[in-house]
Amino acid sequence: MYLAWTDVFSHPLWAVSTVILGLVLRSQRRGSWDPRACLVQLKGKTAIVTGANTGIGKFIALDFARRGARVIMACRSEARGSVALQEIRKRSGNANVHLRLVDTSSLASVRAFTEGVLREEKELHILVNNAGASDLLKQSAPARIVNVSSVNHWRGMVDFSHFKGKNLDYTMDSVYNHTKLHNVICTNELARRLQGTGVIANSIHPGLVMTEVMRHYNFMVRFFFNMIGIFFFKSSEEGAVSTIYCAVAVEMEGITGKYFDSDCSLVLPAPLARDPALAVKVFEFCERLTSKF
Repeated sequence: MYLAWTDVFSHPLWAVSTVILGLVLRSQRRGSWDPRACLVQLKGKTAIVTGANTGIGKFIALDFARRGARVIMACRSEARGSVALQEIRKRSGNANVHLRLVDTSSLASVRAFTEGVLREEKELHILVNNAGASDLLKQSAPARIVNVSSVNHWRGMVDFSHFKGKNLDYTMDSVYNHTKLHNVICTNELARRLQGTGVIANSIHPGLVMTEVMRHYNFMVRFFFNMIGIFFFKSSEEGAVSTIYCAVAVEMEGITGKYFDSDCSLVLPAPLARDPALAVKVFEFCERLTSKF
């Protein structure tokens, strides 16, 4: 008997099998490490989380608050930050959560934020995605730095003219890829420089996450992203897991200068990120560049 393709797609079994496949794919998005099963408490600890008003950052801040930490939410928007602040305080039952404004695209704003932290905080134990208060971290050791990178760093390149806004290709995620490569490179060099201080620094890939970053793309890209994201991409809460793991897991004690995948497994970063000589050059170049501001 001849069976047309239209008959196959209209058959009830097709719909059932599609749903089952979708559920299987969704179940595979979670790694083996579950933050809810981790009993580590952070009472008496202070944590800074940048971009904590939305997406991955908000769920990281929420997790730390639930563990009893004093959480400083470093956000650019006061309005959106205030809404997230109230939500995190309510959901965690922790009133020791605070909003501080910082625009990470402005070195002057970052410097003012860092000076405020050094002036107001006696200790700092966890720093997520910000490396501007290493002296305070040393004083508070043991402490941890977690920088959120991406698997896209494999497609990045090192070109020192990029720091001056030259030779940049702004199509799709080209600049993003370069930035994420530098995240890993600088994290590794920072870890080397902090050896013996009790402060560890690692970078992570959060996975493919359904976040608000797609709002910058056109409608068709967003539509396609959302359609396949239902089955393949992580939620913001799921995307926060690898960062939380590096920040609180007992298994991470003493591990530094490493790169972790979205399932919390230790993996090798791109070859450029494993070049120690290049790391020194990049780090020192960034130090010279930022010292001018």
